[in-house]
Amino acid sequence: MILNNSTNKRQPKAQAFWLFFPAASLLAALAVPLSVWAVWSGTGWPAGLVGAGHGHELIFGFALALIAGYTLGPQPAAMLYPLFGLWLAARISWILLPNFLVAQILSPAFAILLAWHVVPRFSAAKKWRNKMVGPLIFLICMLAVIFWLSSGAGLAYTPWLPGPFLLMHSAIVGLLLLMTFMGGRIIAPAVAGTLEKKGIPLEARVQPRIEGSLILMLGCTTCLIAFPVADPLTGILLIVASALIALRTLRWKLWLCPERPDLLVLASGYVWLAVGALAAGLSLLHGSLPAPALHLITIGGLGTLSTSVMLRLAWQRSHRKPPPASEVFLIATLMAVAAISRFMAGASPFGASTLLWLSACAWALAYLWVTLRLLALAKHGQYRRK
Repeated sequence: MILNNSTNKRQPKAQAFWLFFPAASLLAALAVPLSVWAVWSGTGWPAGLVGAGHGHELIFGFALALIAGYTLGPQPAAMLYPLFGLWLAARISWILLPNFLVAQILSPAFAILLAWHVVPRFSAAKKWRNKMVGPLIFLICMLAVIFWLSSGAGLAYTPWLPGPFLLMHSAIVGLLLLMTFMGGRIIAPAVAGTLEKKGIPLEARVQPRIEGSLILMLGCTTCLIAFPVADPLTGILLIVASALIALRTLRWKLWLCPERPDLLVLASGYVWLAVGALAAGLSLLHGSLPAPALHLITIGGLGTLSTSVMLRLAWQRSHRKPPPASEVFLIATLMAVAAISRFMAGASPFGASTLLWLSACAWALAYLWVTLRLLALAKHGQYRRK
């Protein structure tokens, strides 16, 4: 028994982000243009990216892979590679054969297994604001199961279960809350450390009152947005949340950190969250479809924040420094083009196919570049460890 314990302790571990981040980036780069092609060409291929399918892959495939890469840390190969294999099998089967039972089950299975590994990591937190990360990740993972019940188990559009598109809206607001929380916890200490080196104190760091208010409001909005009857209240909550996100960003005094382009781009992703929340809130109050506004959150916010976090972590581990300005500014520009053009395409984007293709291509170019950089940085990081 002692020998077995010693063997387990010596078992080599691999960093989850070196595996999940490049795969997530490649999925993002391929899924969006393929989803546009599936409808625009009239072929309906690949079938898994038509309709709510492309949202399914970008939330339960791409976003959950980001969560896995960022939260799992170093893991034994015996756990990490089977988990990644399950994620990969879920992606391939859903994209190609979404109507098959195996494809519909694999994605919820990965989400449940990911929650089982990740959620307990946040149970030791003492403050209630920190404790909410685990339940929020659990909720996003469980939405993959609910999506399957709604779209694949014959329970769609029942009085008590929203349809797939409304569930996508809930998942996006859940991601908005997670990005608001995690983004703040990354930006605040980094800005404070940068300003302290200049002898400038930063009093407003985490800003617990604003953070707590955002958790409560966006937590309620995650549930309410799935039910159209609550649209007026949901819209008001999103507008107030937008104002709080903007105020929190201003209090970080990022204009005092011109020498940190990586932080400025990271903060621009945080601002996209405010812009998207405001636009979504206004659309709900006016009774219009929120899809174009929600893309400001998923493209502008998630796109900019995810690429920034992935590159920042990879550069720190491989070169012990933040990514260069040319790299982060290029990606931020591509994400801005993608977000604005998709928003301008409106609720019927295929009526403005030029704008839609511009958005898809800008998004794909950004993530293809990130994929290549992550692979190169991973190789350099392995060389340093040797």
